[in-house]
Amino acid sequence: MAALGVMFAGLNGCGGGGASNAPATATADPVVPAPPVSTPVVTLPPVPDPVVAAPLILGLPVGGVSAATLGVVVAQGDDLSEAIASYYVNARGIPATNVIRVNVNAASDTLSVADFAVMKAEVDAKLPAGIQATLLTWVRPSRVTGSCTMGMTSAMALGYDTGYCGGGCVNTKASPYFDSESGMPWQDVSMRPSMMLGATTMAAAKSLIDRGLLADNSQPGGDGYLLRTSDTARSVRFSDYTNLPASWAGNPGLQLNYIDNSAGGSADNISNKKDVLFYFTGLAQVSGTGSNSFRPGGIADHLTSFGGLLPLANGQMPITAWLDAGATASYGTVEEPCNYTQKFSKASVLIDHYYRGDTLVEAYWKSVQWPGQGLFIGEPLARPFAEVPAFEVVNGQYRITTRSLRAKASYSLQYKAANGSWENLASFSATRAQSQTLWSPLPPSDATQLRWLGPCPNGAAQQCTLATSR
Repeated sequence: MAALGVMFAGLNGCGGGGASNAPATATADPVVPAPPVSTPVVTLPPVPDPVVAAPLILGLPVGGVSAATLGVVVAQGDDLSEAIASYYVNARGIPATNVIRVNVNAASDTLSVADFAVMKAEVDAKLPAGIQATLLTWVRPSRVTGSCTMGMTSAMALGYDTGYCGGGCVNTKASPYFDSESGMPWQDVSMRPSMMLGATTMAAAKSLIDRGLLADNSQPGGDGYLLRTSDTARSVRFSDYTNLPASWAGNPGLQLNYIDNSAGGSADNISNKKDVLFYFTGLAQVSGTGSNSFRPGGIADHLTSFGGLLPLANGQMPITAWLDAGATASYGTVEEPCNYTQKFSKASVLIDHYYRGDTLVEAYWKSVQWPGQGLFIGEPLARPFAEVPAFEVVNGQYRITTRSLRAKASYSLQYKAANGSWENLASFSATRAQSQTLWSPLPPSDATQLRWLGPCPNGAAQQCTLATSR
């Protein structure tokens, strides 16, 4: 306390306050605030967002005959056949290895069964693996003759077999390719559909090939004409025509017209029509063909006995006249077929497959159930309605764009669950051939794979896996 008294005495002596006799009072030292403590700022690394796997994506199938899978068969030493082949190979980008030269007499309308067997064996031996169809660059010979006659293109595809021919009203073997969903016929049904270019001059060949090129993915608008003429025997296909205009009504770019002149009194043909895509009729001779304007890729034929019996068709109109008129393909028979509709093109099948993206050779071949006596001519790779599918994620859903769905068939998108089972995401069915936009929910995040199911390539009544994701 003495120290404190000294301290206070000193304070009193600082002047002015006067002395005091009151005892000194002990007082606590004043509290001085501690300086603020600085807290270091610690910067932590950012916490990454949870990794979210990208949705599974599926590539829809795009099959079909292409430049890479078409074999070109040339009559070796024939100037026109060689020139046509050269122009076609360059125009279409056909690999050189796909060009096969064979010894065949291009001055003869027919080929014997024995000579055909030698030629066919040579072609088969030389064709690279993976070839799905063939083009013949000559117009003669157009048929193979034995105990019965087959069209050259049918013999090339099916082999010479008397079960596929026989003059008159006889049933013949059915094509395994008829109305099929196959995009790889050699792989799926063990045959290569064949087509003869059908041009008799180089100028005509160039014009035809150029039309085929112009057709590719052109998505053309145009009209189809389905005629029931006053020729009753040759108009037996009319029952396939009657419902087609209604079933295709409202389909953008294509209008089908059924014309019934079975009672006579009107024209048995069309004339001065523009933008013709399809023209199917039944007559021995068709007048006015040159007055019409065909779209590139247009198809026309007439049911008659000898349209494919080139060059003169036994006095009837040869199918080459359709090419001269501007069509890109035609078909006719080389021996008396009777008027069995199965031996001629079925318009409902042909238009359906063509519109869903098949090449011309595929669609035409699929439309003839009993093709053995027939001859197919034209530019095989023309593909005006090419399928360009898309499979993408839009607003948290799958959006699927395709034109390949078969009418009234079932399709489904499935995912593989974590436990290995396949579960359905969405199912689809089309009422007719048309470009479609389909929607499906995304699969659970633990899904490991997608697959697309639909009609089998070699049997449309069955379901097959058509595509899978990786």
